[in-house]
This record gives sequence, structure tokens and C-alpha cells, in this order.
Amino acid sequence: MAHIGIDVSKNKLDCMWVRDLEAGKVKPKVFPNRRDQYPGLLHWLERNTGEPPEALHVYLEATGIYHEPLAYWLHEHGVRVHLLNPAQVRFHAQGMGVRNKTDRKDSMMLARYGIERAPAPWQPEPPEVRELKRLLGRLEALAQESIGNVLEALREEHRRLQQQIDDHFNAHDHLKRDRALLESIPGIGRVLSASMTATLRSRAFRSARQAAAFHGLVPVQQESGTSIQRQPRLAKTGSSGLRRKLYMAAIAAAHHNADVRDQYQRLLRRGKAKMAAIGAAMRKLLHIAFGVLKSQQPYQPRCSTGCNQ
Repeated sequence: MAHIGIDVSKNKLDCMWVRDLEAGKVKPKVFPNRRDQYPGLLHWLERNTGEPPEALHVYLEATGIYHEPLAYWLHEHGVRVHLLNPAQVRFHAQGMGVRNKTDRKDSMMLARYGIERAPAPWQPEPPEVRELKRLLGRLEALAQESIGNVLEALREEHRRLQQQIDDHFNAHDHLKRDRALLESIPGIGRVLSASMTATLRSRAFRSARQAAAFHGLVPVQQESGTSIQRQPRLAKTGSSGLRRKLYMAAIAAAHHNADVRDQYQRLLRRGKAKMAAIGAAMRKLLHIAFGVLKSQQPYQPRCSTGCNQ
């Protein structure tokens, strides 16, 4: 068994094979981040470690999109790939007194985190979910491009991609059913239901709380020393695009969804800040969405229309 941390950036792959953690024996290697370089990387690992692909444990940070081609390629070739939460790795490093950031230190910390924490191997999402995420990602990227002189062409592309997304749902009954179930929740419309289907079906979340934590919707207490305390804020890990959509949905749900409205108004009456109450509404919506998908039943409000009275 061999443990390798790989810090992935747009142009390069900083690899670190940890031969002996206690003795500090490591072997680094840098490869260009191109698909045609992946076989050479795997050959280097097999030759130096003396291990077959299935005995190699490779640790990557799940950041941006640069890690995805390598993660899928290694997984397809039998390597055990572990996608790590960047915030957890950073906290682990800070706990050991590591402050400076370098590519070599990053790849070493990834491997060390993997050795000491033994995270579960990554399992790619089903192909149809991956394709759905690709389409949604392209749609979101399109909205951010400068439209300039190609405004009408981009609008047509937007319509085409939206149609592709709808056709994709229609071609996969389980995804189509999930989307319809999510849209039974007041506050969740066509755009958010598509994004939530993709993100909630991309991993095997064991609980609504785990899903909320993964998407950065749990409050984090901020403290400095023993005398200064700040208001808790959302962790903001995971997809910022989904949180933006949930924010707008939570504002609508605070008025039109009985369960969310009850919680939102109760928090305000207790003196909670409006943003904290909206954050709780975002989390509540995701919990409801998780429950609807798990039960495969349309949303039924637990709170009657007069529960705030």
C-alpha cells in the first residue's frame, strides 16, 4: 500500500509519495496537468512504489474543476482515489502548526491527512448525473460570459442547453421523478430543482445534516481568544452556485412555505439577525429536499397555516 498526495493546479500536478511518514521519507515529482501525461504519472508511481494500481491511495483536494479529469482517469485505471475537503485539510495542517502554503507542502499535507485520517475512497457519481452536472455547469458558465455583440446567439445557446437539460431529465425517469418531487416544495422552482437533483444525487449522503454540512449550510462559531465572539456564519464550503440559488429560494420560502415561514419568524422573534434566519431557512429547505428524495413522496407541510399565530 502506498500513499500519494497530488496538489492539482491548472498547469501542473505536484505529486508526493510518502514512503515513511515517521521517518519523513518522501519522493516528489511534478507532471504537466495534461491527460497525455497521466499514463506517465501512473507508471512513475508503480515503478517507484513497487505497488499495483489497486494498492495506490491517491489524495486530491476537491477544488474547482482541475482535479476531475485526473480523478476519473485514475479511478478508471484501478487506483483508490480520495477526494478531500479543502477546509478539513487546512484545519488539519493548522493543527500541526503549518502556516505557509507551497505546492510541495500542499501535496505532503494531502498525503499526511490521508494516512492519519483514513478517509473513504471516492466513488464517481452515476454517468447520467455527471452528464447532468456538466450541462448545468455549462449553463451557469454561459450566464457569466460577456454577451456583447453575441447576445442573441447566447440566448439561443441558453435555450438549447435548457432544452438539453429538460431532455436529459425526460430520458432518465428517476431523475425526472426527483425533480418533480423537489418542485412540490414551495420555494423550489425549475432552476433550483435541477441543481439540487444533481448535487444531492452526486453523493450517497447518509443524512440531511451531512448534506447540509457538505454544501456549507451549517453555522460556524467564530471566536478570537476568550473575550471576542462574533455571530456564527455559514461554513460556505461546497458549491457557491447552489447556495446563491438557495438564498433566493429561502427568501421566497420564508413567505410561502409554512414550515420555513414558521421557523424564520420564530427565529426573528427570538432576536436572531435576519441573515442568520435566512441561513437557517436555506438549511431547512435542503433538509426538506433531502427528506422528499429519501421518502420519494411529495412535500407535505408539518406546520399548519396557522402555526405562527
